[in-house]
Amino acid sequence: MLKKVISISMLMIGILSFSGCSNKTEGNTYIDMIENKNTSVKTLFLAESQAPEYPTTKGDYEFARLVKEKTDGRINIQVVTNSELGSEKDTIAQTRMGAIDFTRVSATPLSNYSKIMTVLSLPYLYRDEDHLWAVLSSDIGQRAFNDIEKVGLVGLTYYDSGARSFYNNKKEIKSVADLSGLRIRVQESDLMKSLVTSLGATPTAMDPAAVIQALAVGQIDGAENNVATYVSSSQYNVAKYYTFDEHSRVPDILVASKTVLEGLSKEDQEIIKQAAIESSDFQRKEWKANEDTMYKKMEDAGVKITKLDQAAKEEFKTAVKPVYDKFGADFTDLIKQIEATK
Repeated sequence: MLKKVISISMLMIGILSFSGCSNKTEGNTYIDMIENKNTSVKTLFLAESQAPEYPTTKGDYEFARLVKEKTDGRINIQVVTNSELGSEKDTIAQTRMGAIDFTRVSATPLSNYSKIMTVLSLPYLYRDEDHLWAVLSSDIGQRAFNDIEKVGLVGLTYYDSGARSFYNNKKEIKSVADLSGLRIRVQESDLMKSLVTSLGATPTAMDPAAVIQALAVGQIDGAENNVATYVSSSQYNVAKYYTFDEHSRVPDILVASKTVLEGLSKEDQEIIKQAAIESSDFQRKEWKANEDTMYKKMEDAGVKITKLDQAAKEEFKTAVKPVYDKFGADFTDLIKQIEATK
C-alpha cells in the first residue's frame, strides 16, 4: 500500500507541476487518492480523458457501479474525468507502473506497445460496425489483449468509439482528389500521418483542445474524428463539411494494471472482468443514442453531410495501400483473417 501511495504522490506532483498548480488540479481528487480512510472499502481509480457526460465515460461509470454492486461495496472505483490524471499516453504509462488502477484509452496509443493494436487501427479495414464487433469478439480481439499483457496491461473489454471521418471548412469531399492540399489535423500517430499523406493531404499533429481555434483562424483546413467529438467540441460550427468516409473504426479499450489486478483475490479479479464486459453492452447503447443526437444537431446546424457509396470507399482504400505496406507488412495473415471474419 505504501508503494502505491508513493507512486500516486509522485504522479500528483508531476501533474501539478505540469499544470502550473491550477486551482482545478489542486482539488479533492488527489487528496482522495492518498487519504482512503475507510479501510473496509478498497478504492481504485479509473483515468478518463473525456467529460462526465460523454458516452464512453458513462461506460466507465457503469463499470464502477457494477463492481461496487457485485462486491457489496467492498471495491469502490472512482472515475477521474477530463484528463485530470494526464493524457492517454501518460495514463497508460502510469497504469503499467500500478500508480493508476484502470484507464480507458483508444487503441491508437496502445500501438506503442503492441503491433497488433496497430493492425486493428488500419484504415478502411472493417466493412461496417457489425464487422468490427465480430472481429473484436473473436480470438483476434483476445490476441490483442494477450499482446498488451506482456507490458503490464490487462485488456478488460472494448468500448465503441464510432467511425472517424474527415471534415473541413473549405469544400465538400466526394473523392480522394478533393482532399489534395488540405491541411488536416491528426493525432500524434505515425499511422494517422501516413493515412492523410497517402490521400494527398498534409497532416498536422495537434492537441485536441487546440483544433477548434486552429480551424477558426485557418491554421488547418480540417480534421478527422467521430461525430460525437465533432459536435460536442463545437467544431461543427467552424467546419461545415463532413464526409462519412469512415476511414477508421479504432476501438476504445478499458485497461487494468496487471500489478493491481494480481493483488486482488481471484474472485474479485473475475468480478472486475465480468463487470467490464457487462459495461461494454451498456456503453455501446449509450454511444448509439448519442450518435443519433449528434447527427440531428449536425443537420440542424446546416452541415453539408456527404455519404460515400461503396465505389468511392474502394477508391479511398486503394489510395491508402502504402499504409498497409508500411504498418501491416508483418501481419498479412492477420489482416486476411480480419477481412474474412463474418
